[in-house]
Amino acid sequence: MKKLFSILILSSFVSFVPTATFAQESNCDCRCINSVETVANPDKRAASVTVNVTDDYYIICQGNIFKVAFECKFLSECAKEGDEVSFYIPKDVYTSCGNLILPMNSRFTGYVRGISSQKKFNKNARVYVSINKLILPDGTEIDVKARPFSKDFSLVENGWMTAGKLTASTVGLGVVGAGAGAGLAFIPSPQKIAVGAAAIGVPVGCFIGLVTGLITPGLKYHAKAGEEIKIILCDNICVPKCSIKEF
Repeated sequence: MKKLFSILILSSFVSFVPTATFAQESNCDCRCINSVETVANPDKRAASVTVNVTDDYYIICQGNIFKVAFECKFLSECAKEGDEVSFYIPKDVYTSCGNLILPMNSRFTGYVRGISSQKKFNKNARVYVSINKLILPDGTEIDVKARPFSKDFSLVENGWMTAGKLTASTVGLGVVGAGAGAGLAFIPSPQKIAVGAAAIGVPVGCFIGLVTGLITPGLKYHAKAGEEIKIILCDNICVPKCSIKEF
């Protein structure tokens, strides 16, 4: 009975060892961290700025935020679910200790996983992108998990663009209102009518412009080639040191 019990324990241990070994090997040798550094000039809103350094890898921890730029022009009205999207790193990324961890012109690629078109009441279009691959300048490909850094991880026109749309609508109809009021000056009557009509026309026109701007559809999402956005890492990236060179 004791022998049988010993055999069962031994077989269980043997079956467990390969699984444990694989789990360690698939984690970029995290057990062999030599030092811990931080990203140089990190984004202040980053959840993490940590870079773990091993003999063979720079492990850029999830929560880091980086600037990337569109490789090509992007128009939300022309895109569809499943389309590939590509970005590049415009500047070398270093650690605070001076180690290059992401060379300039490294590429992040992904795909459009959903699009929410612009809607009435000034709701802007939103594009949801999943970034799943990092391609280093030497051709090395690394699986990654990253998304645009925004409130709901979407690409959307910023608040200044929306405010500009409302301002243009408000000012435009305000001018029309003022013009309509001033036009009354041609009526053969005292000038007070024209002045009063203009004074009324401006605020009324501005009000109508504001309301019109609010109930019309929001903005589509447009980005020029080279336009920069920020992305946030949703998982660690293991960058092989042998694939990084000073260019």
